[in-house]
Amino acid sequence: MSGYFSTTHTLSDGGRFLIVGLPGTKLTQEQIETIRDVQPAGFIFFSRNLENPVGFRNLVDTLRSLLNHEPILTIDQEGGRVSRFKVFGSEPPSAKDLGEKGDIALLWAHGELTGKLLRLFGLNYNLAPVLDFETTEQEHNSLKGRTFASDPHSVCSFAKAFIEGMHSQGILCCGKHFPGYSFAQCDPHLELPQVFKTKKELEASEWLPFKNLQNLCDSFMIAHIRNLNLDPEGLPASLSFRTIQDVLRKEWNYTKLLVSDDIDMGAIIHHYSLKNTLELSLKAGVDILLLCHRFPLIREAASILSSLPETIKEAAWQRIENFRKRLAPPLSFSLSEFQSIDSEIYSLREKVLGKERAKLRAPEDGKRSPVEIY
Repeated sequence: MSGYFSTTHTLSDGGRFLIVGLPGTKLTQEQIETIRDVQPAGFIFFSRNLENPVGFRNLVDTLRSLLNHEPILTIDQEGGRVSRFKVFGSEPPSAKDLGEKGDIALLWAHGELTGKLLRLFGLNYNLAPVLDFETTEQEHNSLKGRTFASDPHSVCSFAKAFIEGMHSQGILCCGKHFPGYSFAQCDPHLELPQVFKTKKELEASEWLPFKNLQNLCDSFMIAHIRNLNLDPEGLPASLSFRTIQDVLRKEWNYTKLLVSDDIDMGAIIHHYSLKNTLELSLKAGVDILLLCHRFPLIREAASILSSLPETIKEAAWQRIENFRKRLAPPLSFSLSEFQSIDSEIYSLREKVLGKERAKLRAPEDGKRSPVEIY
């Protein structure tokens, strides 16, 4: 096997398939030792990791120094309520607000400014955009305000502009959440949703943005959602060989990176053990698993993954390496540059929302609930 890992079953052999979340803004010695031993593919950051601009960039640089490879450093910076940097900065307009405005130039600018912000903090990958579309079910699932439009063709146009703006700054993107949360009637952060669309119906609606943007998207995120028409055994898409291999890999010939939605979500932890989750997901064709909220399980997760057959791991590893080669290097940090970008983000917010609405943040602002939406 190529790369910086041995073919022996070490923690780092399994760690390369994990992107992990951290508990806070600083690292304990025990956490540092775990990271050095496991050597995860990278890290995902949440509001709990962001205290102030300088401190966050220092955390990113410290994490980079602990790894023997170029890390994947990611965040959910969609806009609106899913904007991690609003802890110490301006809140960009939401996908819904941008879509209602309908100005492609503003959508591109949103992507460009998002890209500038991430690069400044040493990040290289954004878990955005949402390619689901607006439905009445969004009152009950996690998508409220996060989708560009109710028409999948409009979603394609708006998401394309956002992605191209991010790409202009070297930030890689992730289209989410395949095969679609649009009609999920419960929040997967809490419980496993089920949809009943036939494959033909999915191809005519939910899958249009994914299909049309598959060449532009650097990766897709696989959802925790059950559909017996795709997998008669009832496995959620994120664990389903039939959904991932038969549809994405074989029919669509999608050869790029596939990332699981967070395996710490209720949709998974209420139904599957850590061992079953990891084994089923990697065997199904997912390349990287997000382990966002249970840092103490990182060693166990890496050990489970390391024991899987090399024939399963090799294909995923090659896709991760191909992705890694495209990661942009970090830029030098400047607090004044952050303030300049932040000012531009607020200006964009005013252009989209108007001066009065721009003063009002999303309802969740300032509240750190046990479940962070992504």
